[in-house]
Amino acid sequence: MITLEQLLESRDRRAAHQRQLLDAHPGRVLLCLTVQLPGSVKRNQLSLAIARAGVKAVREAFKPEYEEFKDLETGYEGYFLVPMDPLEAKRRACQLEDSHPLGRLMDLDVLVSAASARPVEFEKGMEICSASANNYADATAEHTSTPCIEAIGREDIGLEPRRCLLCAQPARVCMRARAHTQEELLAKIEEMVKSYLKL
Repeated sequence: MITLEQLLESRDRRAAHQRQLLDAHPGRVLLCLTVQLPGSVKRNQLSLAIARAGVKAVREAFKPEYEEFKDLETGYEGYFLVPMDPLEAKRRACQLEDSHPLGRLMDLDVLVSAASARPVEFEKGMEICSASANNYADATAEHTSTPCIEAIGREDIGLEPRRCLLCAQPARVCMRARAHTQEELLAKIEEMVKSYLKL
């Protein structure tokens, strides 16, 4: 069981590590793979199966030149560096999320150093400037210091928000409204993983 405090601390560490990787590899795009699993248990057989499928899919789609993995109680984390145009990387990441049988259960963030971001292409990009500003979906204008990381969003390549696992609503709307129970979501996730693994 993971507490909210542990989850927030893990996001802080992940954001700091993302900055370190981008600082150490200028001109590279960073892909950060995590697993979407509701509830306080973030590491189990379901999440590991999704993570393994995600790593395999990223390797095939991107041929990364650097890989790093963290199998944590707060959730699996995969880091991949690729020499690619950021918008093309986001298009490819969204295609993976939208077409892979388990893609809806993966988050594949596309990040670049703000110093390498081009103003026109990244005018809608999120600014990730401090360890506390690592929730890309909810980052707000209050973070006004010099940006450290640009997170490329689906809207930056003309795509709509991701849809809910169980209905046609945008996933963010259902999450905020708590439209579905944790049990319903986990049952759907288990069904998807078993189907993928042919169990």
